[in-house]
Amino acid sequence: MFFQTLLTLLSLNLLTLTLRILYLLRSPAAPSRPRKDSETCSLAVFLGSGGHTTEMLLMLSALPFDRYTPRMYFISSGDTLSLDKAFALEREKGGAGDFRFIRLPRAREVHQPLHTTPLSASLTLLSALRHFYPLSARPAADVLLLNGPGTGVVLVLAVWIAKVLGKPHPRIIYVESWARVRTLSLSGRMLKPLVDTFVTQWPEKDGVTGGEVEKGWFV
Repeated sequence: MFFQTLLTLLSLNLLTLTLRILYLLRSPAAPSRPRKDSETCSLAVFLGSGGHTTEMLLMLSALPFDRYTPRMYFISSGDTLSLDKAFALEREKGGAGDFRFIRLPRAREVHQPLHTTPLSASLTLLSALRHFYPLSARPAADVLLLNGPGTGVVLVLAVWIAKVLGKPHPRIIYVESWARVRTLSLSGRMLKPLVDTFVTQWPEKDGVTGGEVEKGWFV
């Protein structure tokens, strides 16, 4: 009798969770509240190393740092080049506002065996949840900005866990890699249904989602 009751409760919780996720996936993102000129917007940024970091920092260089503050840079462990480049940008912008760097375990190393990826990705998720599952009434950041690669998927999953459980969470903006001018990247295909705004530099042919924005050529 006990196990039957337990199984029934687990089934009901699973059904409730599934319906909650389906509802969130089908609901359009609420429009963001217009901000006053004096208001700031806290920003979380994932630097995906290599070309992803270069593209992201070029986009960030166009922002007024005194308004987009504080800034949280998420960097994969061992990625000292992205750390140095982000520091250089902060110096170039005059260090306006507050910023900090957060290292995350890599979801998957280069040439890492696939059968070990779930464990490393789980460690990344646990680390990300420390920042995106807030204990206060405010989210860790107002906006999460990312352009891939794989570890960014785990960051979005952490935000969605907070979202499904009704916790404060940032809006997610995904900018597809500039190198992708005809097809979406694997990260882009995975994250397109999950982000609030999906930015590409070409009008997609296979349908446009409610949050998709085509911005024309970035380069």
